[in-house]
Amino acid sequence: MINGRQKGAAFERKIAGMLFDEIGIKFQRDIEQYRQSQLCDLRPIECDEWPFAIECKRYASGNGHKPEWWGQTCFAASRANLQPVLIYKYDRAPIRCVLALSTIGLMFDKTENIGWIKTAEVDFETFCYIARELMCAQDTKDQPT
Repeated sequence: MINGRQKGAAFERKIAGMLFDEIGIKFQRDIEQYRQSQLCDLRPIECDEWPFAIECKRYASGNGHKPEWWGQTCFAASRANLQPVLIYKYDRAPIRCVLALSTIGLMFDKTENIGWIKTAEVDFETFCYIARELMCAQDTKDQPT
């Protein structure tokens, strides 16, 4: 029998490695999440510009993300003052990433706050593109004019 906690931890490590490959930022699992609820699953190492609170879910089967997963992701993001992203995978299915439409609007300097209720689901590569663009936009705003 497969241990769910081990399966989840392995998925978190896999996502950390994939993020490093795609974005060049090292991530580590936040082991405090097992002692204290509502924390992000992964956090960047030495990168203050990372805009997301990452929640990872790995299950054998299902269809789409569950609303309680998104709720958990948003709660952790609000605690960390970051944007929420849910990264999930079912067996024999590709990795999917859920983020708020308002987060995507930040790429285009849209400041209208529509909250985190409306979401978009994208593949992993598209999520990495969005993350890179948000970090570049933040770098541009931080530089003196």
